[in-house]
Amino acid sequence: MTSPRATIAFIGLGNMGAPMAANLVKAGHTVTGYDIVPAALQALIAAGGKLASSAADAAKDADVVITMLPAGEHVRDVWLHQGGLIEAVKSRGPLLIDCSTIDVESARVVTAAAEAAGLAMLDAPVSGGTIGAQNGTLTFMVGGAEDAFARGKPILEAMGKNIFHAGGPGAGQAVKICNNMMLAINMVGVSEGFLLARKLGLDWNKLHEICSTATSNSWALSQYCPAPGPAPAAPSNRDYAPGFMTQLMVKDVKLSQAAAEATGSPTPLAALALTFYEKAMQAGDATKDFSVVFRWLAGQKR
Repeated sequence: MTSPRATIAFIGLGNMGAPMAANLVKAGHTVTGYDIVPAALQALIAAGGKLASSAADAAKDADVVITMLPAGEHVRDVWLHQGGLIEAVKSRGPLLIDCSTIDVESARVVTAAAEAAGLAMLDAPVSGGTIGAQNGTLTFMVGGAEDAFARGKPILEAMGKNIFHAGGPGAGQAVKICNNMMLAINMVGVSEGFLLARKLGLDWNKLHEICSTATSNSWALSQYCPAPGPAPAAPSNRDYAPGFMTQLMVKDVKLSQAAAEATGSPTPLAALALTFYEKAMQAGDATKDFSVVFRWLAGQKR
């Protein structure tokens, strides 16, 4: 779908933000970016974007302001505190979109502040990793009002393939937390299956071929297989280069556990899986793809 050209501010040009901003430029939008890491700005320049000296400077003439930041405290700071973006842009009335993966409460607090200032805001975390960001095939899980979603969807379609309205404020974050919790558990299960298969004398390629058509099939198995060999594009065939870093999966599963604690929801498998990813981090693989949990498990004894 082609959207009208917009002037967009993009705050946070890291491994995900930079290719997302580049896809907005490619779609014909005018994109001005800002990041606290100067080197992160170079990819946007190369893509044809513009640079700003601060988040507020990037957003001063924007129709849409997008943030892609590491955690809830950063999102709160940029929108509510030192960054003060809501206060800085409220006279212009741009649409605000936060694509970070953060806790549901932070998303709701920031959205409430935006709405109090007369602004529409969406929480729109993504799934698909750096490959999806580069290829413009991300899945967006969006929380916010119906009219804000309708306004933001054409912008999101320049960066993603699947755009879902999950519900009201915070709903996008809630879906993302559940999704990544399930993925974390799933990856451990696939890893255990492939390790057992090797001990039983099975060929990994044969196991992959068969199980990709059987009841154990999943994205973690068929597309992102943690065992080297069967899925050529998977990080397991590039020494677990991310992808989606182990430390980010730890962050997201911790978010799920905080939400589970707050709501009284039982998540014993997620709690156990979290310990595996934490141990993989401690083994020196924090910045490797989270599927490196396979390699960590391979080194364990029963």
